[in-house]
Amino acid sequence: MQKGFDPNGLTPEQVRTNREKYGANLISPPKRPSMWRLYVEKLNDPVVRVLLAAAAVSLAMGVVENEYVETLGIVVAIALATGIGFAFEQDAARKFDLLNATSDEADVKVVRDGKRTEVPRRDIVVGDVVWLETGDEVPADGVLVEAETMSVDESKLTGEPVTRKTTEAEMNNEATYPSNRVMRGTTVMEGRGTMWVDKVGDQTEIGHVARMAGEESGEPTPLNRQLHRLANWIGWTGATVAVAAFLLFFVKDVVLRYDFGSFHTWSDWLPAAERTMEYFMMAVTLVVVAVPEGLPMSVTLSLALNMRRMLATHNLVRRMHACETMGAIDVICTDKTGTLTQNQMRVDEMLTADGPAGRIKNDVVTRMLREGIAINTTAFLTNEGNDIGRKGLGNPTEVALLLWLAEQGEDYVAIREKAGAADRLPFSTERKMMATRVQTDGGWMIYMKGAPELIMARCTTALTSNGTEVWMPYKADMEQRLKIYQGKAMRTLAFAYKKVNREDDIERQVEEGGFCFVALASISDPVRSDVPEAVNQCMQAGIGVKVVTGDTSGTAVEVARQIGLWTEADTDRNWTSGADFAGWTDEEALERVDDLKIICRARPADKLRLVKLLQRRGHVVGVTGDGTNDAPALNHAHVGLSMGSGTAVAKEAGDITLMDDSFRSIGTAVMWGRSLYKNIQRFIAFQLTINLTALLVVLIGAVIGSELPLTVTQMLWVNLIMDTLAALALASLPPSRKVMEDKPRKQTDFIITKGMKRQMGLTALLFVAVLTTLLWVFDNAPEGLTDQRLTLFFTVFVMLQFWNLLNTCVMGTDESAFKGMRRTSALWLVAVVILAGQWLIVQFGGKVFRTVPLDAATWAYILAGTSIVLWVGELHRWTKRLTKKFKS
Repeated sequence: MQKGFDPNGLTPEQVRTNREKYGANLISPPKRPSMWRLYVEKLNDPVVRVLLAAAAVSLAMGVVENEYVETLGIVVAIALATGIGFAFEQDAARKFDLLNATSDEADVKVVRDGKRTEVPRRDIVVGDVVWLETGDEVPADGVLVEAETMSVDESKLTGEPVTRKTTEAEMNNEATYPSNRVMRGTTVMEGRGTMWVDKVGDQTEIGHVARMAGEESGEPTPLNRQLHRLANWIGWTGATVAVAAFLLFFVKDVVLRYDFGSFHTWSDWLPAAERTMEYFMMAVTLVVVAVPEGLPMSVTLSLALNMRRMLATHNLVRRMHACETMGAIDVICTDKTGTLTQNQMRVDEMLTADGPAGRIKNDVVTRMLREGIAINTTAFLTNEGNDIGRKGLGNPTEVALLLWLAEQGEDYVAIREKAGAADRLPFSTERKMMATRVQTDGGWMIYMKGAPELIMARCTTALTSNGTEVWMPYKADMEQRLKIYQGKAMRTLAFAYKKVNREDDIERQVEEGGFCFVALASISDPVRSDVPEAVNQCMQAGIGVKVVTGDTSGTAVEVARQIGLWTEADTDRNWTSGADFAGWTDEEALERVDDLKIICRARPADKLRLVKLLQRRGHVVGVTGDGTNDAPALNHAHVGLSMGSGTAVAKEAGDITLMDDSFRSIGTAVMWGRSLYKNIQRFIAFQLTINLTALLVVLIGAVIGSELPLTVTQMLWVNLIMDTLAALALASLPPSRKVMEDKPRKQTDFIITKGMKRQMGLTALLFVAVLTTLLWVFDNAPEGLTDQRLTLFFTVFVMLQFWNLLNTCVMGTDESAFKGMRRTSALWLVAVVILAGQWLIVQFGGKVFRTVPLDAATWAYILAGTSIVLWVGELHRWTKRLTKKFKS
């Protein structure tokens, strides 16, 4: 008997004392950061930090020149980029809280002060004596002092549904958790027992796991790494150009122009100082121009729109960057039960002496099988759902048998009630069978089911469809079939019956044997129908899949084989047990971790260690899970994918919740993530082309001595339409299935690829050549740079970028920009808005935008002339398609 156990329970005074000493039975919720901290975190975006620096420099310029328009524009860009991301994440958090609502008010049956009573789960204390029955959720951790045919669903902790529970005298030392212990959050599926509580609240196993899940992983997202590199690249490039320009002009117009040796008074130095300050301000302006104000906006808009769209595909995104990170993952660590399988045992095949049993017929074999299943069980079905969707309470194997009956159109309740009272020999781990003696229309019968080897050893005949009991000529066939079932890691049961007298003792009759064999059943937790295709899609996309389960090696390997993960080429090197994995040194584990496909009999720490080892190997890791045992790994992975039906702790730890619990949704999320990354690359290429063009035009304009070609207000308008609107257009591009044909990108790859650099450089140089030529022609004309010519220059600059936007939408592909116009309707709407906006600015901008109205013919010439940008792009893509066609 457990030391400290008192069958009379605790007195009220002991309850108060133990609550003060050991704490309440409440699990501390994970500490969430304040809304202020969440918003401030948005300012840590590397490109936003560059913008903050640019805003400070721009503000300093504004104080000198008494002009704050550019500063205001940058501040607005920062506010929009951070505010949109914050608002979308808060909206997702609200949806998540509704999904994850839980309560600690459920009543628990306890013995206190010698009396049986009920108290809320939160009031349970150490030392309480708790009664557990079928259907009860275990309220705390404790030791079983009594157990009668008790089975407990431990899937919230181990990922696997059923574990037999016994007292200390009958412990199973090979169980994942001691078989005489029950843990908080698990559910009694069969039998009854009495537990003595020794741990409550945060001290329970589920509390420990929740605490592990709450630890900060500190792992930066792949996109953050890329944006950090990009921010450094932009900052250094802008600063280098600005310093070079300042030195060039300072030497040319200050050092070489003035004779500093002749300066004697302050007034002598003043002209040189003014020129120096002028060029310094120009250099600072170049730094501000080089910074892409719209980049954070583009990234945020893309992530925010993807959050909304992914919800329509059953992916509730809680953390915005997880949208894109899904596109970078190259390994998925998944649990088995409930993710790869349906988490409901089903009869795979029912085999009688005459062959597979189909729909129940009115013959002797099927009648005896029907009665044996309905009567010789303690399980029952709920009334929810149809036959396929119905659930049950009791041993999952017995529930599977009742579901099979229901699928045959049989009412097990009517059969059971008609049989009346029964004398039962309950299942035990030693006996490995169950028998029920009952009176039926055929007289007194004992129906028996259990381990096939033991059942068939007690059978001397087999029942045929015509009602004849024959000697067991089928035994060899059944044993062969049994080996096939067991080779597939299926659970197996055999059914038999025996005619007895009313006064016969059931236990003695079972020991004597002489039963008649009825059927052999194979039972398994079926693989979800969509999983093999989804797993294959992930592997085709270069994503490795690893199964981490609390189940046996045989079951894990069989499931892996069914989903296409395990092949004939795989060996013992490709799987291990949790105990062996824990025994490996880090060096041994790192050497084998890439080859592992399966870890069976795994505990929460094993899955967490696997994730950390894979991250050390340079992988971007996604983790799926629905149980509390999965929470630590969900939290520390780059992307944690919890299930909508999972535990509160698991969902709290995840970044994305799969509302439909489907592995297929993972492939969809990867497609969205990869497409999103390409859209961000497109915007970067588009934006930096504009900035590079503007920077060089301003620089060259200053060199040739012309008037500033683009005013601050014009640049602000360009930033608005080419940052905000272009960001919206590129973010709205639909995902492409073709991205799943690519391999995952390497974390070391820069977000700006060689192809992007080549395209940006060539396009910018082309634009600069056109604009510089136009500027030179206008500047050397008799009238010089009139307002009309500067308006023409400004409009040509905008329209070159406009046509380039259409090219950028199909960057990296050989598709026409006009393909799928219906799917890119948002892009064409933005295009219309940009054209309309430019027309309004030119026609009515006046002195504010330094523009004068242009006539219709001039507009037509500008549109036709600048559209050559699009047609050259279309010709290039048509050539690529033609070349590919000839090669194939």
